[in-house]
Amino acid sequence: MTDPLVEVILPCLDEAGALPWVLTRFPRGFRPIVVDNGSTDGSGEIARSLGAVVIDETRRGFGAACHAGLSAATAEVVCFCDCDASLDPRQLPRVADPVLDGSADLVLGYRRPVARGVWPLPGRLANRELARRIRRRTGVRVRDLGPMRAARRADLLSLELSDRRCGYALEMLIRAADAGWRVREVDVDYLPRIGRSKVTGTVHGFRQAVQDMSTVLAR
Repeated sequence: MTDPLVEVILPCLDEAGALPWVLTRFPRGFRPIVVDNGSTDGSGEIARSLGAVVIDETRRGFGAACHAGLSAATAEVVCFCDCDASLDPRQLPRVADPVLDGSADLVLGYRRPVARGVWPLPGRLANRELARRIRRRTGVRVRDLGPMRAARRADLLSLELSDRRCGYALEMLIRAADAGWRVREVDVDYLPRIGRSKVTGTVHGFRQAVQDMSTVLAR
């Protein structure tokens, strides 16, 4: 694809099972940038074989992968999306359109589980508490931190985000709110992921996420 309308940053760590489903569902005008964050299952090679741009980021961390993709992107508008098949790329226009038409500066996808058990109760409760703390800290009324999101690339770079672990998405929202950005939520489907979550799927991952986000909220 030449001169894509929107580039989509997909942080990736061992997502070989999900990548074929994800990358074959991209809508026209959206180009995937897969950021391989040290995969050992051939994720990078699979992504390349399916036509994605692949960036290698050796520094481990969700934020490190996201920021490497943002730094490599060239499109005016960028999206972020998990690549574990929990989010459907066909719904990327829902988050990108308000940025493209100028009615919003940052759009977050509010996850709507498509079936019982997709989003376990502990995860939903933790997300609800995080949203409450974000509202109290920023005044912006959000219900979800929104792993599918969209904004203008130059504006994101101007925020000078520093977190390189699990607090990256939270820091983005807080700094955007502090800068007076227009933040909007739109509904997106939340699907059963392929493979185990890197955050809620392990005790270490969950603890690290809590620590990173607490650090960002305390700034």
